[in-house]
Formats: sequence, structure tokens, C-alpha cells
Amino acid sequence: MSKNKSLLGEMWEFLRVRKAWWLTPIILMLVLVGILIVFGQSSALSPFIYALF
Repeated sequence: MSKNKSLLGEMWEFLRVRKAWWLTPIILMLVLVGILIVFGQSSALSPFIYALF
């Protein structure tokens, strides 16, 4: 196997080998919240994002 794997490759292999599919929604929500924070800080979309909360 390759020694240099990306974070996504490592995560995919962990989920596949350990059969930890219950982690998938948690990981997806963390990624979505991260994207929301990035766009909420410096974007023209900020007023619309803040209106959601």
C-alpha cells in the first residue's frame, strides 16, 4: 500500500475496514459547519447565513 495517503483516503479506509459507517453523518456535519464558518466570515453571503440562526 501507499505510504502517502491523503486525509480523505485514510478516513475512507478507516470507515471501510472498521465498518464504522455511523461516523459518516458526524463527519459530514463537521465539514458542512466548517464550510459555513468559512463562508460566514468573509463573504457576500454572510447576512443570509446569519439569518439562518
